[in-house]
Amino acid sequence: MEKLVLYLLLLVNTLWCTAAASGATTPTAMDFVQASCKTTLHPPLCVRCLSSYAGSIQGSDHRLAKAAVTVSLSESKSAAAFVSKLARVRGIKPREYQAVKDCISTMSNSVASLSQSVQELAQVARTTGQDFEWHMSNVETWVGSALTNQNICSRGFAVNGHVKDAVNKRMDYVSQVTSNALALVNRFAVRHRKGIHKP
Repeated sequence: MEKLVLYLLLLVNTLWCTAAASGATTPTAMDFVQASCKTTLHPPLCVRCLSSYAGSIQGSDHRLAKAAVTVSLSESKSAAAFVSKLARVRGIKPREYQAVKDCISTMSNSVASLSQSVQELAQVARTTGQDFEWHMSNVETWVGSALTNQNICSRGFAVNGHVKDAVNKRMDYVSQVTSNALALVNRFAVRHRKGIHKP
C-alpha cells in the first residue's frame, strides 16, 4: 500500500503543461495571449500553457485556438497514460480497478475527440461561410465531448482513497486545460463571424 501511495504522489506532482512550441516571443505576442486568456475560466493556467506558443500565434485567433486544443490533446494523452499505469499498480482494490478501466475508455474517447478537433482546425483556415460554420461546429462539439469524458472519468470513482484522489486531481487539471481550449475555440468562432479576427 505504501508503494501505491508513493507512486500516486510521484505521478500527480508532475502536473504541468508539457506541450512546447518554437517561435520568438515578443511583448506584443504575450499581450495577445494574456488578453485572450482573460476570457477563459482559468486565466493563469491558460497563460502558462500557451506562453511558449506566443511567438508562433502572433495575434492570430485561429492559431491561438489551435494551440490551445493541441495543448489539451497533449495533456489528455498524458492523463490517459497516467490512468493506464494505475491499472497495473499492485494494491488497487477491485472497485477502483473497474473505475480505472472505465476511465481508460472515456479518456481514449477524449483523446480521439481532441485529435479530430486539431485536424478540423487545420481545415478551418481555408474555409468561409457555411463551410467555416460546419468545421467550427465539429470542433466545438468534439472539444465539448472531450471535456465531458474527462468529467465522467472523475465521477466514476465511488470508493474514497488515494486512487480516487490522484485521478480526480489529474482530471481536474486536464479538464481546466480543455475548458480553456473550448473557451478559446468559441472566442475564435465569434470573432471570425464578426470579422475582427486575425488569420
